Amino acid sequence: MKMHLASEQLSGLAVDLLAVCAVDDQTSKEKDARPQPALLTSDAALQSAASAVLASGEFKAAANETLLLHAPAGLAAKRLLIVGLGKRAKATTHAVRTAAGTSVRFCKPRTLRNLAFALPEGLDVASSAQAAAEGAMLADFDPDTYRSDRKDLGLHACTLVAADGQLAAAQTGFEEGMIFAEAQNFARVQVNEPPNVLTPTVLGQRAAEMAQAAGLKWDVYSSEKLHELKMGAFWAVAKGSEEPPALIVLTYEPEGYNAATYNGPVVGLVGKGITFDTGGISIKPADGMEKMKYDMAGSAAMLGAMHAIARLKPQVKVICVVCSAENMPDGKAYKPGDIATSMPDGAKPGKSIEIINTDAEGRLVLADGLTYARQLGCTHLIDAATLTGACVVALGMVNAGAFSNDDATFRQFESAYEITGEKFWRLPLGDEYFDLIRSDIADIKNTGGRWGGAVTAAEFLKVFVADTPWIHLDIAGMAWIEDSRPYIAKGPSGVAVRTIAEWVRTFETTTKP
Repeated sequence: MKMHLASEQLSGLAVDLLAVCAVDDQTSKEKDARPQPALLTSDAALQSAASAVLASGEFKAAANETLLLHAPAGLAAKRLLIVGLGKRAKATTHAVRTAAGTSVRFCKPRTLRNLAFALPEGLDVASSAQAAAEGAMLADFDPDTYRSDRKDLGLHACTLVAADGQLAAAQTGFEEGMIFAEAQNFARVQVNEPPNVLTPTVLGQRAAEMAQAAGLKWDVYSSEKLHELKMGAFWAVAKGSEEPPALIVLTYEPEGYNAATYNGPVVGLVGKGITFDTGGISIKPADGMEKMKYDMAGSAAMLGAMHAIARLKPQVKVICVVCSAENMPDGKAYKPGDIATSMPDGAKPGKSIEIINTDAEGRLVLADGLTYARQLGCTHLIDAATLTGACVVALGMVNAGAFSNDDATFRQFESAYEITGEKFWRLPLGDEYFDLIRSDIADIKNTGGRWGGAVTAAEFLKVFVADTPWIHLDIAGMAWIEDSRPYIAKGPSGVAVRTIAEWVRTFETTTKP
């Protein structure tokens, strides 16, 4: 789908579908108060075309509610779609994002080829343009890559239309929205791939290709490097598969970067890249195991974020570390009761880890990834992983779990997800939880039992960040959308890509290249 930004008279747009946003102006708190839908456009022809149906009470302007008018009087467009943003007081830019996505998804099964989406008047135009570009591009993605009867349901063109005099203000937002959406869709493509296609080696190849195209520095290592670095926790997981592991390192350096004089932060992005997770010897139930191809969604989020960062060009150095492997029940696979030893931390020896459950493998690969990121010079860390079912039990498929050892760093992260509209909920850490992963025969064990599983997993990771400001994202419940929504298809979500990239930009104010 080709995306355009324009400033034209809405009534004169000869497109298959013209979409315009509406809000509910009703402020009464009475239960029976009738909604008062209002279009967010000053175009008189649109107001006239929609006036009768808006007055009828048929349309309430609820979020993502749609109303279609065929051959609207006075308009060149063949159809007019009115999309609700909800109450005017709650009409945020995120509502614009989902409204744009709703408009695209509305077109696809109807094989409508040309869409014009009117940026709503009364909201910040730059933010609206960014959100609409993201929503439209994300909505255009479908996961049916391998269907032999795949049909061309996609739009050929989508034009975002700014009000008269607002084109220049919308341009920057539009361009950034395209960067964020393309990065998120890049991540979704990787997560959607079947595990016989996307092995750790192929993930490394794709990361390298992306990095080279984007102008990032990159290295992709395998088994030999893990042995050289003594990444015993990572290797414990990887050794049970015939597919070799991949240790992927991407580096972004800001314009004018000089290693000798740079004294700003170095932000480290660490992703879990388990391209298929059987559970290992502690094998998972067969029901639903096919979805374990998305156990590398944390790595996809980090690679997607780097895709965006390379184009946004923030004035801060960023290093991405992805630890990719398969978790398989081979004769060489690690076993419950084994002791694995993590990567040495400088002059300090690695931590001894008692293996309780081989299906708690993500925290093992991340342990070595976090240690390695610190050794590469990272001063702030964030990791993302489809880590625990316990987090899904706690938060459902509405919020991703978030943990942090530093309040100031987490406040920066909050400011980022307030912009992106993604949902995260901070969960606690504490010594009482850490006590649950103390081992009788080793430094720690890789699970803490049934209770508080998301928290004890985070406490495990916290061991390997030392005093470095750190955020952990448990995206297990959010990485795969189980049911199609009005604004996005069922399948891989690409969650956290935009928020991580936006969070990285918060460090620019303290960076001096």
